[in-house]
Amino acid sequence: MVSSFACVFAPNIEVFIALRFIQGFSASAGIVISRAIVSDMYSGVELTKFFSLLMMFTNLAPLLAPLAGSAVLAFTVWTGVFLFLGVLAILLTSLTAWGLTETLPVEKRVPNNLREFFWNFTILMKDRTFLGYTLIQGFIFVGVFAYISGSPFVYQKIYGISPQLYSLLFSLNGISLILGSQFVKKMAGKIAEQQIVLIGLAVAFISCGAVMLIVLIQSPLYALVIALFLFVGSTGNISSASFTLAMERQGHIAGSASALLGISPTLLGAIFGPLVGIAGENSAIPFGFIIFCSGLVAVLTYSLRLKML
Repeated sequence: MVSSFACVFAPNIEVFIALRFIQGFSASAGIVISRAIVSDMYSGVELTKFFSLLMMFTNLAPLLAPLAGSAVLAFTVWTGVFLFLGVLAILLTSLTAWGLTETLPVEKRVPNNLREFFWNFTILMKDRTFLGYTLIQGFIFVGVFAYISGSPFVYQKIYGISPQLYSLLFSLNGISLILGSQFVKKMAGKIAEQQIVLIGLAVAFISCGAVMLIVLIQSPLYALVIALFLFVGSTGNISSASFTLAMERQGHIAGSASALLGISPTLLGAIFGPLVGIAGENSAIPFGFIIFCSGLVAVLTYSLRLKML
């Protein structure tokens, strides 16, 4: 809340970037703690179903944020975006202060200190099941970050579509993500979570390969739209089911587990996402290559995890 309002009055770009860092740092609490709360309250099939709903909103955020920002800018200047975020933060702070209660039973709580925090991370890194699903989720989100970073240039510079049509296509993949998450909710309890992850990985691998082929042979726009629609939808499957499988044995350290699960996709996405522009804004090959590698490495990680068990 404070950093959002402070961004409005930033005197220079250096202060602005520092405030944005603080903004992102503090906002991470909502992502981490919400996942831990779900893990406290549900288990098994119910955890999968509820988490598919939570992940749907979490994954939609980076897809819908540019559209929301554009909508705000239609009525005000750029500072209006941060005023909007500040008001939203006031609402969220109020809801948290008066509506959120502790969900972890006393007997399951662990000491709150840095030594215990890093010890929990050590335990989690030694858990092959947890680490496997964490990396799968992380690698698949490399492709999502590449899509978010590169699609404006690929669609508008290479295919020559208007900003309005781009916004429509971007929103379309938000629908795809919802459908992927809802698939998990419908299938939970009917088939094993491992099968849901496998289905998602199969769709991701095929669609990622299709994206790579499409940019190489410069296929029509509709082919790329379909391939990306399927890829984004598959991430809804993979992220929801893999989270459940990663968290199912981590109830006593759910907060640490949730934090590590959050670090993986964000860190890997931040490293590889910007590489889509390495060949300039008139080449889609890095875009296709990174998305293809995202699906390929996620599948290889799943195969390696099976061999290690």
